[in-house]
Amino acid sequence: MHGHSRLTPEMLLRAYAEGLFPMAERRDDPELYWVSPEQRGIIPLDAFHVPRRLARTVRADRFAVTGDLAFVEVMHACAAPAPGREQSWINAEILRLYTALHASNRAHSIECWRDGKLVGGLYGVALGGAFFGESMFSRETDASKVALVHLVGRLIAGGFTLLDTQFLTAHLARFGTIEIPRAEYLARLRRAIAVQAYWSAPSGSGASPSVSVESGDLTLTGAREATTGGAAGALVLQKITQTS
Repeated sequence: MHGHSRLTPEMLLRAYAEGLFPMAERRDDPELYWVSPEQRGIIPLDAFHVPRRLARTVRADRFAVTGDLAFVEVMHACAAPAPGREQSWINAEILRLYTALHASNRAHSIECWRDGKLVGGLYGVALGGAFFGESMFSRETDASKVALVHLVGRLIAGGFTLLDTQFLTAHLARFGTIEIPRAEYLARLRRAIAVQAYWSAPSGSGASPSVSVESGDLTLTGAREATTGGAAGALVLQKITQTS
């Protein structure tokens, strides 16, 4: 693909509906290419596995967990160099397109906060009852894993039926991620995008923080939309257990 004007958010959604997603070779490469793996990674929502130690972390509410509160910041964090990951497939065009999808309520993020600072999170695209996980990051131990657990709780609560991870990695395998052939994936995708699902916090998840900028840091201050407060982690785990 060439040029910023040839690919629109609407075209991107149509591509997702056909089982395609875009990537860049490097963060400084202006071009994108389409990917459709022969073996597709998915997390069956009714078989999501939360390791015991992680479940204790989630239940303890170590992080304040929010939804759609810092989407752009999450994308930039996912694209930033990190130990063992100096390059990124997230370039300026990816940032432009997914920010536009977020503005139209098609792309979403989960954020983890610690002492008012963004320390982990993930983002992806929602289409019908399918959620396409794009990338995640962590600046503190378990932050991205906690974000994933809260994402799954939210997807289950909202009636989603497909969580696409694109690829199977050792990191994702511990949560029950499997690989399925492209044809089976496309069949599941067709069924999922016909479902009416809702991006909403699990019921009873409590109050929600918003952010202000103080000395360059994002700080929790008020109320918008979150999956934290009270026994948020316990509620999310309960929702997942009821479905598993």
